[in-house]
Amino acid sequence: MLANSLTNLSALYKADAKDKTAVKADPYATAAQSAVVLRSGAEFRKNRIAAADMLTTEEAAELAGVSRVTINAWIKQNRCIGIANLRRGFKLPKWQFETQVFELIQPLFEALGTTDGWSVLSFLENSQEALDRRTPLVALEQGESAERILQLAVAEGH
Repeated sequence: MLANSLTNLSALYKADAKDKTAVKADPYATAAQSAVVLRSGAEFRKNRIAAADMLTTEEAAELAGVSRVTINAWIKQNRCIGIANLRRGFKLPKWQFETQVFELIQPLFEALGTTDGWSVLSFLENSQEALDRRTPLVALEQGESAERILQLAVAEGH
């Protein structure tokens, strides 16, 4: 449904086969179409926060061998990805505490020019053409260099 809406929005002209006249399509989304997009984004975020690989700050602290206060400080300093939980506190993807990923988190925030955890999470979990359609996270696991991942982040951030 969303793909159809976007396809319809991107069409500049629709040819009427009967009389061969072009009718200019409205390039803007309707309020209903915008609401569908916003609802799908909210649903995605809700599901991602609830995913099995997402830890509470307490669980992350135990995994990292630090206090919950330290985890919260790391989130504020962009040293780890913290996603605001719908109820309270933060949820953190467990995989970021693997050494090769953890060392890259703060530089990724800087390279992407953001302080938003969702932006870094999205970058790491979405496939990139430059990585043969692998996600940066998978590419790292498969031996891609941290420098290459940072180069892609800089390019995306600018």
